[in-house]
Parts: sequence; C-alpha cells; structure tokens
Amino acid sequence: MYERKAHQVTMFEDALLFGGVRLNPANRWVRMSRLIPWAVFEERYAALFPNPREGKPAKSARMAIGSLVIKKRYGFSDEDVVEEIRENPYLQYFLGFAEYSNARPFDPSVMTWFRERITTEMLAQR
Repeated sequence: MYERKAHQVTMFEDALLFGGVRLNPANRWVRMSRLIPWAVFEERYAALFPNPREGKPAKSARMAIGSLVIKKRYGFSDEDVVEEIRENPYLQYFLGFAEYSNARPFDPSVMTWFRERITTEMLAQR
C-alpha cells in the first residue's frame, strides 16, 4: 500500500528563519519584544543567583519572563507553553532565539522555577 503524503513547503527550507527570512514586524510578538526592557530585567534576574559558578546554568531572564508572559496571555499549561514555543517562530523570536529551532526549549518543569523567581514585585520595580 502506498499512502500519499502532502508536501508542505515550509518557510525554513531555503533559509534560516532569522538569518534570511524576515519575520513580519507588525506581528504582536515582534512588537511586544521591542517594548519590554529586557536588559533591566536581566540585571534583576541575575541578582537572584548569588554564586554564578554554582549549579546548573539558568535560562535567560528573557526566556523565563517571556515564557510566563506567554503562559499568562494564553492560559496554557506548562507543557503547552513549551510546545507552543517549540512550534512558533514568533514566540521563539520573542524569547530571544537567534534562529528557529524545533527542539523543546526546556522541560516543562522549569516553569515552576520561573514562577518562583519572577515575582510581581521584581517586575514592578522602578
């Protein structure tokens, strides 16, 4: 038996997403990525790790905060957040990826650490 498979041309076949194919600058995630003061949050987030040489490397502040924004925006479970990020190049751009990756960005259990570290007070500081 021969099962026909539809051939779907993807936008990634000829070029890396962020290396050659441009994202739509009007996309909400592209626009939002420009509005968030990532560098400020990076400083606050880094201060939560007193010994930078101890333990496993942490995910970036942008990955942590951005993942929580995605979760809040859509009401996803932790597992769904990870899968949506894996599947969506705009979400990957929002999280600071240099190029599209089909790999899971992190294990869903890491979202627990993000929620423990990223507090409303931290985000509201001036």
